[in-house]
Amino acid sequence: MTEQTDSPFEVDAVIIGAGVLGGAIAVELARRGMRTLTVDKASAAGAGSTINSCAIVRFSYSTLPGVTMAWEAMHYWTDWPAYIGAEDELGLIEFHQCGMFSLLVGGGGHSSKVKALWQELGIPFEDWTLDDIAERSPLLDHGLYGPPKRPDDPHFWDDPTDTIDGAIFAPDAGYISDPQLSCHNLQRAAEGSGAEFWFNAEVVSINRSDGRVEGVTLADGRRISAPVVVNVAGPHSAVINKMAGVYDSMNIKTRALRHEVHHVPAPQGYDFMANGTVGADDDTGFYFRPETGNNILIGSVDPECDPREFVDPDDYDTTLSQEQWEAQVLRANRRIPTLGVPHEKKGVVDLYDVSDDWLPIYDRSDLDGFYLAIGSSGNQYKNAGAVGQVMADLIEAVESGHDHDVSPVVVTGRYTGREIDVGFYSRNREVNPDSSMSVHG
Repeated sequence: MTEQTDSPFEVDAVIIGAGVLGGAIAVELARRGMRTLTVDKASAAGAGSTINSCAIVRFSYSTLPGVTMAWEAMHYWTDWPAYIGAEDELGLIEFHQCGMFSLLVGGGGHSSKVKALWQELGIPFEDWTLDDIAERSPLLDHGLYGPPKRPDDPHFWDDPTDTIDGAIFAPDAGYISDPQLSCHNLQRAAEGSGAEFWFNAEVVSINRSDGRVEGVTLADGRRISAPVVVNVAGPHSAVINKMAGVYDSMNIKTRALRHEVHHVPAPQGYDFMANGTVGADDDTGFYFRPETGNNILIGSVDPECDPREFVDPDDYDTTLSQEQWEAQVLRANRRIPTLGVPHEKKGVVDLYDVSDDWLPIYDRSDLDGFYLAIGSSGNQYKNAGAVGQVMADLIEAVESGHDHDVSPVVVTGRYTGREIDVGFYSRNREVNPDSSMSVHG
């Protein structure tokens, strides 16, 4: 920790946020020779919203650029030890590549759109019939119950109207069981290239002069001078943008959304850790994955019937609500009838940083030198490695004089060689009609 002096601490770039995206950006910039400082108001890397991420690695997005980015990013997880390239005294994360299925419902919907995108990009997948589902995921009921409802709906427990059509299964998908450890791995990787990290370091001012960022000031009075500042503050991104004076000029805004994920024991006698996969069910409105201790982690796909609670990121209810517990767990019981409903509620409450169309913003801003990697919570954890490259390429191009707003930067993925048009993630885009407007993105 640098002692406070009258003179500011000078670096090439300040990164606000030591979550999984902030860590990956620090790795990439440091490896390109920039002296970076990552500051975070939490006490450790990944101790913010990343710690409660479901950390599902999937490619089931609703847009071609979204699927392209996710497919590129998956290769960072399979290549994790080489990508990190540093020792971590806590060990490295494990990528549980158990695969993921998405149910096909009524010949259309989100999963059908995803299937067409996978076919276009050549992403490996399997078409599952109902017999395949019975063999591979024997816990699942095949009934068609949608659209998703809440338990107080008089039709919630109606008999199925038909059967699901089947599923698409991506064998390369999976999950990370310890998302905070992935951030610690990234910290050690960045430090190996000279990066610094300050924790318990809250930003209270974005310093600027003549239309350009000059650095930041922390709550304890320390000043950091830097020609580049990157906002990767997760649910606090809008707070930081307002400090920088760029919030009002952005066409797409971000807000903090309160969200719950629940943990329920797997049905008795079934080893879900060994035999379970990640799954998404738009018909009843939930997704799930194996969780440590032979539990099933259950989340909501944010169906229209669920209220959305946008909150102050520094003041929100962190207790599990009875209403949402019942909604998510009972929906899961419609698809997994042997699941049951435990008497004790278990799970986590945290925040998503969501944009107006649930797609992230990876962009410069109207303040020269001030960059954005925001609106990413809920569906961008798995993209961390690719986002690191995207943001580093963007920063290098713009700082070298490239007009990204006129001619968007295009990044070539280092693993797949596919082009990623960074203009797709512009702060000034119109709301994307192809988005699912949900955590599916």
